[in-house]
Amino acid sequence: MNIILLGPPGAGKGTQAQKLVAERNMVQLSTGDMLRAARTSGTEMGKKVAAVMDAGNLVTDEIVIGLIREQLENGAEGGFIFDGFPRTLPQADALADLLADMGQTLDAVIELRVNDDVLVDRIVNRAEEARAAGQPVRADDNEEALRVRLAAYYKQTSPLIGYYYAKGDLQSVDGLASMDDVAASIAEALS
Repeated sequence: MNIILLGPPGAGKGTQAQKLVAERNMVQLSTGDMLRAARTSGTEMGKKVAAVMDAGNLVTDEIVIGLIREQLENGAEGGFIFDGFPRTLPQADALADLLADMGQTLDAVIELRVNDDVLVDRIVNRAEEARAAGQPVRADDNEEALRVRLAAYYKQTSPLIGYYYAKGDLQSVDGLASMDDVAASIAEALS
């Protein structure tokens, strides 16, 4: 089973992906993790990634699709969770073409729906609680940074919601429910 988790920053995509990895033996494909691993791998693709990143440029969609292709070729018993990709409509088209080329399908797109104001409050409160307990806090877990990240998400990524809805692949769950309730809603959507 191949799925995409969609939702704004802080909606819980990473947490839910970890649950799916543990419970369904899926492989989480995080583009950031793949780029960091490729950069130090010494492979031909890794050398391309390193050259682009060392020059301070953004890695092209073509390179990211190449990295995803490598992962898909390795296979995964439970399938793949696409995390952080696609972010744009051209990337969604490229992923669809890649899956078709490899004889695979996209089985579900799960949108974690949230109310932005509640989400911002939740993240800011979480950061304050962590700080008070002497735990590390992400540098961008503050209201201003989060609102900038949300604006970028809505500008670039939210068109994917309509794209996958039109294809009949989109299922929405309440991303502000408890972690267990969100996991149960995702499990229901995948069954």
